Amino acid sequence: MKTIQVSIVTPDGPVYEKDVEMVSVKAESGEMGILPGHVATVAPLQISPVRIKTGGTTDYVAVGGGFIEVRPDKITILAPSAEVASHIDIHRANEAKRRAERRLDDKQTHVDFKRAELALKRAVNRLNVANMK
Repeated sequence: MKTIQVSIVTPDGPVYEKDVEMVSVKAESGEMGILPGHVATVAPLQISPVRIKTGGTTDYVAVGGGFIEVRPDKITILAPSAEVASHIDIHRANEAKRRAERRLDDKQTHVDFKRAELALKRAVNRLNVANMK
């Protein structure tokens, strides 16, 4: 089967690099399934899992938003944060979720609710991806 090269990169460096058969992402405009030879595309991503299929197995990567650039022979995902499912610290993700929930429950005006909502989404995404492995 044909493959396409995938690179998931954060400001800290590469997180995932492999030749794969298919990639599924959740763009701001909706779900995208990408196969080798896909038309060139650039799209913003939601905080969501990235599903990567190759050789009968599926890898999962939690991305914290960012952008995807698709070319017929290569997919590049630039994300502010990304973690492969097997590297997610579940205890740390649960703590981040609890902190974000406490901030959202705090009715004081000094809390940045948008920031707390994003932190909660990232933590929940990491926990969901960790459970997919």
